[in-house]
This record gives sequence, C-alpha cells and structure tokens, in this order.
Amino acid sequence: MSIFVALHHVTHYKYDRPIDLGPQTIRLRPAPHTRTPILSYSLKVTPSNHFVNWQQDPQGNWLARFVFPDKATELKIEVDFTAQMTVINPFDFFVEPYADSFPFVYTSDLKTELAPYLATIEPGPLFSKYLADIPREATSTVNFLVDLNAQLQKKIRYIIRMEPGVQTPEQTLAAGAGSCRDSAWLLIQILRHLGLAARFVSGYLIQLRPDIDPVEGPREVESDFTDLHAWAEVYLPGAGWIGFDVTSGMLTGEGHIPVAATPHYRTAAPISGSAGFANVEFGFEMSVRRIREAPRITKPFSDDSWARLDRLGEQVDADLRAGDVRLTMGGEPTFVSVDDLESPEWNIAAVGPTKRGLADDLIRKLRTRFAPGGLLHYGQGKWYPGESLPRWAFGLYWRKDGVPIWKNSDLIATIENPRKAGIEDAERFAEGAAERLGVDSEFIMPAFEDPGHWLQKEAGLPPNVDPSDSKLSDPEERSRMARVFDQGLNVPKGFVLPIQRWNADAGRWRSERWKLRRGNLFLTPGDSPLGLRLPIASLPHIPADEYPYVVEQDPLEPRAALPVYDGTAPTEAALHQEVQEQQLNSGGVRTAMSIEIRDGILCAFMPPVEKLEDYLELVTAVEATAEEMQMQVHVEGYPPPFDPRVEVIKVTPDPGVIEVNIQPAASWRDAVDITFGLYEDAAQVRLGANKYLVDGRHTGTGGGNHVVVGGSTPADSPFLRRPDLLKSLVLYWQRHPSLSYLFSGMFIGPTSQAPRIDEARHDGLYELEVALAHVPPPAVKAPLWLVDRLFRHILVDITGNTHRAEICIDKLYSPDGATGRLGLVEFRALEMPPDPRMSLAQQLLIRALIAKLWREPQQGKFVRWGTTLHDRFMLPQFLWEDFLDVLTELKQSGYDFSPDWYAAQLEFRFPVFGRVHHGGVALEVRQAVEPWHVLGEGRGHRALCRFLGGAVAGQGHWLRRGPPRRHLQWPADADDGNRPLRRGGRRRPLQGVAAGLGTAPDHSGSRAADL
Repeated sequence: MSIFVALHHVTHYKYDRPIDLGPQTIRLRPAPHTRTPILSYSLKVTPSNHFVNWQQDPQGNWLARFVFPDKATELKIEVDFTAQMTVINPFDFFVEPYADSFPFVYTSDLKTELAPYLATIEPGPLFSKYLADIPREATSTVNFLVDLNAQLQKKIRYIIRMEPGVQTPEQTLAAGAGSCRDSAWLLIQILRHLGLAARFVSGYLIQLRPDIDPVEGPREVESDFTDLHAWAEVYLPGAGWIGFDVTSGMLTGEGHIPVAATPHYRTAAPISGSAGFANVEFGFEMSVRRIREAPRITKPFSDDSWARLDRLGEQVDADLRAGDVRLTMGGEPTFVSVDDLESPEWNIAAVGPTKRGLADDLIRKLRTRFAPGGLLHYGQGKWYPGESLPRWAFGLYWRKDGVPIWKNSDLIATIENPRKAGIEDAERFAEGAAERLGVDSEFIMPAFEDPGHWLQKEAGLPPNVDPSDSKLSDPEERSRMARVFDQGLNVPKGFVLPIQRWNADAGRWRSERWKLRRGNLFLTPGDSPLGLRLPIASLPHIPADEYPYVVEQDPLEPRAALPVYDGTAPTEAALHQEVQEQQLNSGGVRTAMSIEIRDGILCAFMPPVEKLEDYLELVTAVEATAEEMQMQVHVEGYPPPFDPRVEVIKVTPDPGVIEVNIQPAASWRDAVDITFGLYEDAAQVRLGANKYLVDGRHTGTGGGNHVVVGGSTPADSPFLRRPDLLKSLVLYWQRHPSLSYLFSGMFIGPTSQAPRIDEARHDGLYELEVALAHVPPPAVKAPLWLVDRLFRHILVDITGNTHRAEICIDKLYSPDGATGRLGLVEFRALEMPPDPRMSLAQQLLIRALIAKLWREPQQGKFVRWGTTLHDRFMLPQFLWEDFLDVLTELKQSGYDFSPDWYAAQLEFRFPVFGRVHHGGVALEVRQAVEPWHVLGEGRGHRALCRFLGGAVAGQGHWLRRGPPRRHLQWPADADDGNRPLRRGGRRRPLQGVAAGLGTAPDHSGSRAADL
C-alpha cells in the first residue's frame, strides 16, 4: 500500500540592501510526465508583490516566470507538495522488436524529433578511451544499459560539490568523482556518442527509510530524506524515456520526481534569473515527512499496534494457564533464497546444488541461538514417488534440562568446507568408539562394495569406454559407477560395529561377529549411507519370537530425569564376550554403528535404539572419539527416538523451499522469541520469506506456514484430555470460510494441500456430524484413542490422505506407531507470510480461538454452504466480512482483536489492482481467489503426472459510496447508497496445452451479485 508524504522546500536569499530583482524563472513544479502521483502542490514566493506567469517550455516542463516591480531585501521560494509513494517497477515497459538488441537505429521520423537529444560534445582523450572500451554489441539493449550505468557508478565516486556549473566528461573521468549532475551529464554524453537519445533531468529525490534493514552493510538511509537531484533519461522505442541514476547505479523509481527534463543542463536549472549587486545570505531547507501510511506487507504494524497485539498475547496466555489448557505451539515455516529466484530448486524441485549448504548454515545459526549444546543430525528424509533418491533432513536436538548433548561445535563438519578424512581414519574411529562403549574392537568388520554387482555392471558397458567415464546417460548412475571404481572394489567402504543394548543388563552393550555365507560383508548397491545398505537378510536366521526387534519407548510412558553423560569417563564394560561368529538359532545383534568416509567427511551412522538414554550414550562415545582424534564428523543414520525431555528443530527440503519444523513454544513470549529469531537467522544466511511473481505481485515463498498445537508431552495435549476441543475447532472452522482462505496460498480447492472438509464431499459433513455426536462433553473423561477413531477417516482429503487435510490429526493418536501418538493437531491452510509479525498475528488468532473454545464449546450442525462456498467466499469483500465476524466473536469473549492487525494480510492475499473515484463513486478491483483443480493425467518429466488447471484467476470488484438512484447499473435493492456492490469476475484464461480452459476467450462472467 502507498505511503503519503509531504515535501517542504525553502530557498531563501537575504540581501543587505534593497535591490532590483530581474525576472526569475522557477522550475520546481513536478513535471507532467512524473510517474509518482502528486496530490497537491503549492508555490509561495516572497516578495508577495509580484506578477507570475505559469507556462510550459518546449519540452513540456512546468515553469513559473516571476516579475517583481519593487526593490526587495529578500527572495524566498517555498515549495510544498504531497506525493503518493506508490511502488513503481522500473522495468515495467516493452521495447520495440527492432530495438531489443544493441546497436539499433531510430526510425527517420523519430530521429528527427530526437535531434536535440543526440547532440554530442567533442570528447577529450580520457573520454575517447572510455568510449572505445565500451562494447558495441549486446543481445539485450536493456541489460546493456543497466550494465553501463552500474559500471559508471562504480567508477565515479559521488561527492557533494558546491561549486556552480557542471563538469565536462573529461573532468569527471580525470577526477574519478563528481556530483549527481556531473555523473548524469557524463552518462548522457556516453549514450549520445553510442547513438542513443538522452536528456538531462533535474528534480527531487525522496528516500524513505526502508521497512526492512539490509542483511549486510549499512542502511541506505537512516531516516526519511529528500534533496534536489539530477539523473539521465534515455529514449527507447516502445518504452519512451527511461531514467538511469548514476549515483545509485539503478533505474529511477517512485522516489525520483522530475521537475525539468531538457536536452542540456543549462535549461534545467531549478532557479534562474538576475539580481542587483548586494551581499547575500543564503538559506536552504528541505524536509519530507510521512502524513499517512497504512499497514503493508513490509511494515504490517505500527509500534503502537504491535504493542497492543503483544499485550493481548499475554492476556490470552494468562487465560490458557488459568484454564489448565497446557497448550504448546510449533510450526513449519518455509524459506527461499534471496539471491536465486529462478533455479528449479527454488521453484519446483525439492533438492538442488545450493539448498543443502544454505540449510546447513541455517541450522547452525539456530543451534547458536536456541541450543548451544545441541546435536546436529544429518539424516535421510522423505522419498516420494518419481524422485530418484531420498531427500536429506537435518535435525537439531537438545535437552530441556540444559545439559549439552554435543559440546564441541568445531567437531561438526560443515557442508562446504574442504574434506580430508581417509578410510584409515574410519577404522581408527570405529575402534575408538567400540572401546568407549565397552565392546571389543575385534567385532568390527570392514564393509565392501559388492564386486559381483559392479563387475556385472562393468561387463555391460561398451568396450571402448572406461568405468570411470562410462558415458551413461543417467548422471546419477554415471557418478555412482565412477565413484566405486575410483575407490577400488578391494578397499573397504567403511567399518561396521554390530551393537545393541544387552537386554539382560540394560547398562551394557553387546556385540558379535556377523557370519555371512560369502565371508566378507558386502553392501547392498546404492547411494544411501552405509548403515542402510547392510546385508541384514544374509545373516543367520533368527526365529520371530527370538528376533531382537527395536521397539521405541511409548510416548506416553513416564520418564525419569536424564543422566549426565561424560565422554571422558570409560563406559562400564559388558560381561566378557568371546569373539566368535554368531551360531544358528542363538539370538543375535541386528543393529550396527557404521563408520564411513563420504565426500571426505567421516560419517558416524547411528543404529536404532529403544530409549533416548541409549542414543545419548552412543553420541557421547562418538564425540569423545572425535575429540581424541581431532576429527570433524557428521552424525547420521537413525535420529533419537521421540522423547518429551528433548526439543528438536528439523530443516528439510520441499519443492521450491526449505522447510523448518520449529520447536513448540510453551508461551506467547516463547512464540515471539522463536519466530523473530527464526526470521532473523534465515535472513543472515540469505534466506527470505517472500518473492515476486512474473507480473510483479508480492507473494510468499510458495510453501506453507503450518501451525502445530499440542502439549509439552502427549499426555498434556488438550486434544487428548478434551476431545470436545477438536470438535469445537472443526465446527468453528467450517462455519467461517475466512479462516480457510484468508491465510492460505494461491492453490486452494478440493485437490489442494489443505482442502476444507466440505470442498470435495458434501456428504462428508453428515458423516462428520455423526462422529461429533459421539464426542463426550468436557466433564466426561474419554479414552485417549477415542478422538483418533472418531476423526481419522473423516478429516481427510478427497483421496483419503489424512496428512493433506485442512486440520490434520496425523500425529494426534495414530495407531500406526509411536511417532503418531504425540497429541498434535496441525493447521495447514496457512501460507508463509513475509514478516514475522504477520506470522505471530496468525498464531495469536489460533491461540485465542483455542482459549475461547476451551471455555465455550461449540455445538450444533455444520453450515451447508454448497456452491456458495466458492461463489461467495472467493471474493475478498465477503471473506473479509466473515473474518470481521470472527474478530467480533473473539471480542465478545474478552479478546480485543483489531482488524488493522490483519490489513496487511488482506493486501498480501488480495492485492489491489486499482482504485478509481468519480462522481462520488469509489470502485476498487482486487485479486480474488480461484480454486484450481487437478487436470487429467499427462506425461511429465519422469512419469505420468497430473497438472494443475490454473486456467483462470479471479477478481473482486467493490463499488461503494454511490448516491441513491444515480447510476443505471446500481441494483434496485441497494438504493440507500450505503451498501457496497460486490461482484466477482474472472480474468483472461491462461491459454496453453495444459490449461483447463485452453481455448476459452477472454471473459468476465459475474460470480456473485450483491448479497
């Protein structure tokens, strides 16, 4: 949204005697071609006894000619105007095809008209050399000019020069410095010598303090600032005059307000005229102040508004404590690179060349902020169909009691640094870890790549290629083969230590020598860590009733305080085990710690364990060994089992984004600290929370900002203790569509990532009402499994996917495993906002609704919206009205939410295309919501896939303040002149092969008339 500013400019000449003032020409009125809207303007000149004649010069600039009949002791010129600082995209123009590349030649007619702007001066030796070094060919004229301007900005140092006049290009190049007028004239002459028409522009420069401070370096301006300025404009066929500011090295924007644009700087002087002889005292004053600024995406809150919201957060917290809700709140925000918005990894691909390194930088920043003694775990993430390899996943684990898990951060290998570890280091590391765990090093086994598999692969190659350069078309397979043969099939890939907690004595570890039919331990072919490629199926058979299964401790099981582990103290040794191979039917060890060198990094693969205590003991042994060897390592493999005594942050890749699973906050203050800290650390590693679409619209990362609520332990979860709370949330969300669409992303509808329960199956509401009828009231204690059994098969998407529901209960009390019984509920219809305060406003809304519904359980039936859901609530006006109803109900419950806190969210979700005021009528056109459905199956990059049918985009039209019966189009039932006409439309279809309406012409069909 625009910022309205008032500029005040005073130029004051005081004379020591009365003198004659000759005619004065003043060029201080914004020129007609200024792109910044000027709302008001005034020019006051003293002496007041004067004649003024407003006129336009040959170039169309405004100038005022003042004549003073009397002698005067002063000449004072005061300029005041207000400007609407609407953001201008300086690249919003097109160039005629013949001028796309440089050089080009103006048409004869155009060249005649531009003749004054093509006049050059005789170049000196320095200027001639500079011109000779400029390349004369470029595929893009615009890029050529941008580079030319940027190079000149680096070469010419900006100085404030008080001497009158303008330096010649030769003088400016010789000094390597100049004022804005000097560098502008230099650029103009360069352009003219290159055959491009250019003109000199003088005007005002308004620089407002940016809402967001830069990540690196000082702020551009510390406070709002204005001054007289000069720049150059070049004429491009099709685009017109385009401004280039050599002082900043950028194109001109909304802060550049021209007052005169002329062929020569002599006719662009702000004030020119004559005066009698006298001693002169010169005064000059310029200031700019903001007179109106609405909440916007980059500054969604004023300081006062944020303070009020923060106080309300503490009030909600107090109510949650008083009600014994025991609520915790986490989330899954997403980020994108601020330096690369074009690569596939930041648009559609889950992984890419830079994403892993940035994620590593981010999680280390988070470790410094939240968990200085935390363990960094480099694990394997999700593996989706169509992806050749599993994704990576980084985890940060730390103890709630403050005791460090990993003490020395210097021993954690970074992703980008040089690697130096060798296979002999892996063997020594395995021996050191075994010693610390009280296990004989004789149990360690070298692991080899399977020669039979790779020799067969080699035999299948053409006879004229080498395995190290196999010429295979698949780059992954080619790299895999080269890596194996470069290392050698007779060199161990790593070392394996079979190890498992001795069930007969929980304080000890046991091991054994694995017996294999082929003698050596040969790995299953693949790219995964060594610990995931062990030939477990080739080990001696163990009956099912004797098999040493690893079953994680139940999440609801009570836990004692964690012990403190000391890596310097030797672990109590297990009872002596003879080093012998496992005998058939004798039980055995089926988990192992693996040590390998991958990409020069020593990687310690952690086996699965049942309890957190076991895992911490293994990690302590790994760190102690790394400390002794002074060897950097990566801890990978299985992560620690779930345990409420540790916190965890996960950083994972998702298509186009990096996703951060943040730790839960136990209070509002924790949520504020975590959210601000996360955004700040992400910015420090060049990750941002927003980007821009091709049409210039400001949008989020494209990923979610899901909110996860629960308790500090599964037993504390308010949804397991009070199933009626989930019932109330489901009812309330369904009754208020604004909660589903106001904070969501662009892709909504039945096949989206977070569909409403009534978007696909309308009969699902009936089934859900049956389930709600079986939810016990607050006073009745229900079994923990009841809430899952009631909702699991109903809170799903159209395909039955429980994870992609708007309100997801995947981890509430799933029967599938321990990690699904965490008492968590996830709100998924939330897009990543660009500002942490916008995110916290969303979080506070959910916290307040939970506090309200805890006290005021919802009853009754669902609303059968039917087609009204998409016809009515796709329009921002109806959606906003519904959201205001939500805020009103919260206010009635004691929570004074202000609509202003969500005004920036409205602008972010539904940007304004334009506003117009005529004849007392105001018309506003905004982006509206449009549900995009999945199209039929089609051929994709790797397999059969389904495209998204984004054929149309919605618009919302809002007409208000119309006088009664004045306009023919005004509805008959709205003749009081107070009710707005709200009407929806659809913009031009995006025609293409994979578009749902690929051949449909432009249309603007009405979606919903005034209701």
